[in-house]
Amino acid sequence: MNIFPVKAFRDNYIWVMHDANNALAVDPGEAAPLQKALTEYSLQLQAVLITHHHADHQGGLPNLLRDNPRLDIYAPRLEPVNRRSIELSGDETIQLKCMGEESLYVQVLSVAGHTRGHLAYYVRTEQVLFCGDTLFGGGCGRLFEGTAQQMFDSLTKIAALPDNTRIYCAHEYTENNLAFAQAIEPDNTAIVERLAAVETTTANGHPSLPSTLQLEKATNPFLRCRQPAVIAAACKLEPSVDKDNPVAVFAALRARRDTW
Repeated sequence: MNIFPVKAFRDNYIWVMHDANNALAVDPGEAAPLQKALTEYSLQLQAVLITHHHADHQGGLPNLLRDNPRLDIYAPRLEPVNRRSIELSGDETIQLKCMGEESLYVQVLSVAGHTRGHLAYYVRTEQVLFCGDTLFGGGCGRLFEGTAQQMFDSLTKIAALPDNTRIYCAHEYTENNLAFAQAIEPDNTAIVERLAAVETTTANGHPSLPSTLQLEKATNPFLRCRQPAVIAAACKLEPSVDKDNPVAVFAALRARRDTW
């Protein structure tokens, strides 16, 4: 299987997984750039995975369905997704028979926090995670509908996946996130090295993604809320924070990131 990004809007990525002829797309917020890419690669779109209901993640569905009314749409049961056909709650394993003779087995994760019904999709055979706006390169999503506890639990669930899992986020936020991470942990050499590499990559017009879970664990402060340096930084941001409570540490970091 191969995966490539399709750019949409200012900083969105629509991820396309495909074999020689067939494709699935993740979070098609716009139809036109996806349709163009499918034509260029001579691919037939067979299925769509939706992580959450925000328009920049599902807005292309009407046009895609106009071209292919039988298109399989997998989407969160708890969220208002346009014309969804297959509702998911999380904790399912689905079999996608859309790649010729090869089936894809996808573990569906419930990762509330950014929105109340947000899902992530772990393709076990490929060891890749499509995580929408829950986990970003060097960061995590805002808490629009959920709580700090929910997002912390969701990130903990993701962190339990194998370290070599490739992380496919839905936005190109990595450089800004790593600048914040460096402010939180200025002595973390892994952050310094990753930020320098990402600056070069994006300056050359290439995506900073995917990353790996191992890399996120080393450089993403929202996955490092039990690390002494991150705890100390959170206590500086919010002196009343309970340093023995990683959710409180997470909440302090997320609140500062919102205004940073």
